[in-house]
Formats: sequence, C-alpha cells, structure tokens
Amino acid sequence: MLKPAVTVLIDTYNQERFIEEAIVSAREQDFPRGDTEILVVDDGSTDRTPEIVRKFRPHVRLLQKPNGGQASAFNAGIPEARGEVIAFLDGDDWWAKQKLSVVMGYLEGRPHIGIVGHGIYEFDSDTRNKTATIPQCPREIVFDTISNGKFFRQMMCFFGTSRVTIRRNVVSRVLPVPEQLVIEADEFMSFMSTAYSAAGLIQQPLTFYRLHAGNLFQVREKDQAKQRRIQKVLVVLAEELRSRLGSADIAPEIIDAIIEPLDVGSKRLRLMLDGGARWETFQAERAEFQIAYKKGSPAYWLFKGFVLACALAFPPRAFYRLREWYSRSSWRRIRSLLGEPIPNAEIRNLSVPAEPDSQNKAAG
Repeated sequence: MLKPAVTVLIDTYNQERFIEEAIVSAREQDFPRGDTEILVVDDGSTDRTPEIVRKFRPHVRLLQKPNGGQASAFNAGIPEARGEVIAFLDGDDWWAKQKLSVVMGYLEGRPHIGIVGHGIYEFDSDTRNKTATIPQCPREIVFDTISNGKFFRQMMCFFGTSRVTIRRNVVSRVLPVPEQLVIEADEFMSFMSTAYSAAGLIQQPLTFYRLHAGNLFQVREKDQAKQRRIQKVLVVLAEELRSRLGSADIAPEIIDAIIEPLDVGSKRLRLMLDGGARWETFQAERAEFQIAYKKGSPAYWLFKGFVLACALAFPPRAFYRLREWYSRSSWRRIRSLLGEPIPNAEIRNLSVPAEPDSQNKAAG
C-alpha cells in the first residue's frame, strides 16, 4: 500500500459524546481519501469511546494505550503515523470540510514551512454561541528575533492540537514529548517544531474548538484540582522548553520572551491557590498586564493603578477572590466605560451564527 500524504492523528480520552463527530469530520474532508490515514489514539478510555471508534474500521486505525495524558498519547501515536504530514485533532473537536485541502495546499507550495496553524471557531456547548477567532494577517514565523518569539506566543491559540499540522520529519525530532505534560503537550510540540523549522499562519478558521465542562485546560467554574494541575504543568512546560529551545540554538533572550508568560501564569495560579507575599502579586499582575496589552486610555491606567494598589493591600488569596467577584459583578460592565486597553495579540474575534455546519452531524 502506498503511503498516505497525511495522517489525521486523533487523541482522545473518555469522549464518547464527541468522538464520532470528530472522526466523521476527518472522513468527510474534500481531500482525497486515498491520500488520508486516520489514526485514533485512545488514552485508556473507560467509557464507550473505543467501541464507537471500532465502528469505523477498516477506515480508521485504533491504537489503545493505558491512560497517561496528552504527551504519552503523542509519543505513542506519532511513530505510528505513515503520512508525510500529521494533522492533529482532539477527540472533542471537529474540522471544517476544507481543512486538509487548505493546509496541504499551503505546505505543498512552501517546503521550508514545517508547521502550520490557522483560525478557529470556538463553539460553546452550553450556550450554542459560536465565535470566529482569527489572526489579523497571515504570516511566516521563525525564532530569529525577540518580536517573533513574542508573536508566536501570542498566536499559540492557533497552534493547539486541533489547529496544528506538522511535517512528520519535523515533529519526529520533538519526540519524546515530556510525559509530565498530561495537558499542554501540544504547546511544547508546536514551539519545538517551529524551533526546528518555520511556522506558517493561515487566517481562515478551519477547526471547531468545543468549549465544554470536560475541557482539561479551560476552567469554567472554580475547580482547585484542575487549577493545581494546570499550575504544575505550566512549571514543567517552562522548564522543558527552556532546556530544549536552548539545545535547538535559540537565543537566550528569545527563549525568555517565549517563556515569560508561562512563568507569570504559573505564579498567578500559585498565589491564587496557596498565597504568598503581596509584592509577588503586584509583580505578577503588572507583568501579566504588560504581556497582554500595549496601551490604554488615561482613565484605564488610573483604574489599573488602583488594581495594583489592591494587590499590595490584600493578601494574594483575598485579592484573587476579589478579582473573581469583580469579574462576575455589574462593576465590570461599568468599568468598560473607561475604555478597553489595546491588546498586544493581533487577533480578531467575530460573532457568527450559533449552529454548527450541517456537515458536522455524526454518521452512524
């Protein structure tokens, strides 16, 4: 049998509600089926996920393994992929019909590009709201300047699992992905693949990213166990990226620019969960604002100064409880009258009709 041009690698764990929709979206691409392999890596599901996947045999390969997290799923699945290109998909997301034809066409004309990401639709399972999130412009990225490192960090939402496609010879250099990364392994994989080649960014939204209560990284309601897991993973991710990016001859100042948001994010979670010194909260909140925004109105700066003063006035856990209350109160809407700061990330969010495309109805 000839090697397929692309392997669709679907990682899944206990996603019996969604896995069929993910597989159907991969099978109903407008890209030739003969050039496509679909490989599902089941990370030790205890529900009906494997049973559902088996319905698609022989068109879908199923690789089952003990539960170990996202990194272990990638480490098991990537060596099994036969395609020259690997397109990744989480078992709770799905693709637009033209996903593979667009990304494969992009890679075909750009042999220097090893990894490609693109815009997304965010679909909220609770509210049925759908938002298109897209980069302001297409771009190629290499880690040769601090600004490029910062830009890729800001664009990371377009290089997560269901949005990223990587040449097999590039992603194979990333292995093994550190298995402590039970989540966020896709971030490690995308950063290192860019370090070993160059990244391409497409504006067009081609993935439907599903927001639901079971998301491992998104925290909808206060969940300390989930927050602690995220905090620990961010620490590991920063440590591993610092080491591996250094080994890939990326300049130290570029590595610092890439990793700073991870350090700040893990520090904020630690202060939120375990407390600490008030000056740490002040430093973390100031750094978070500087990373996220480039400028705001004078009235907004006064408001931000008040927030930082509160960070010094209250113990960390009390400060973050106050922030949580504020975010849910009517005061947040009133504060918007002061004007919103301008974000550093060159991203646009567009509202679109709530219902997903009819192509995404699961087939029996």
